[in-house]
Amino acid sequence: MAGVYDGAVQALIDELGRLPGVGPKGAQRIAFYLLEADETDVSALVEALQAVKSRVRFCQICGNVTEAEICRICADPRRLDSIICVVEEAKDIVAIERAREYRGRYHVLGGAIDPIGGVGPEDLRIRELYARLADGKVEEIILAMDPNVEGEATATYLAINLSQMGVVVSRLASGLPVGGDLEYADEVTLSRALEGRQRIHTPTAR
Repeated sequence: MAGVYDGAVQALIDELGRLPGVGPKGAQRIAFYLLEADETDVSALVEALQAVKSRVRFCQICGNVTEAEICRICADPRRLDSIICVVEEAKDIVAIERAREYRGRYHVLGGAIDPIGGVGPEDLRIRELYARLADGKVEEIILAMDPNVEGEATATYLAINLSQMGVVVSRLASGLPVGGDLEYADEVTLSRALEGRQRIHTPTAR
């Protein structure tokens, strides 16, 4: 599609095409939708994008997206401090919350280990996770990585290291599609995966 349209139209298509999940044809459809849309609707979209970039940040505790220093889940006193569910991205929290089965805290890694893509453990929020275990309140860590190669590598790395820190380590049960993303799993599948999570490490008595 490159170079088919003139000036601003082609520039818009090119920028839209850089978005994840949007191919050349999708970018073209969105661009022409915006061209035909009411100016008020386009202005509202622009304002929403600007607001996200200027106001949204990452929670100082868990890494979730928030407009405050601490997200609503970390600030909720009703949540359990004894269990942390570790996810790759903030969008995965939304997926798990939809299941209405989990009442603990979260920790967002900010991605997954991907040696081919140049992402190592030091590029993720793993040190921050370890720091949250220092006070001894956390009893269980649930590893909720995407069921793909990168997710498996990340979960294995964390399981090995967390097993030395005196906490129970578990993973979501089978039922999640291999090679899929957590955010696309339905509520029933996630609920059953949480209920049937499998322990992969239990600390020995001290």
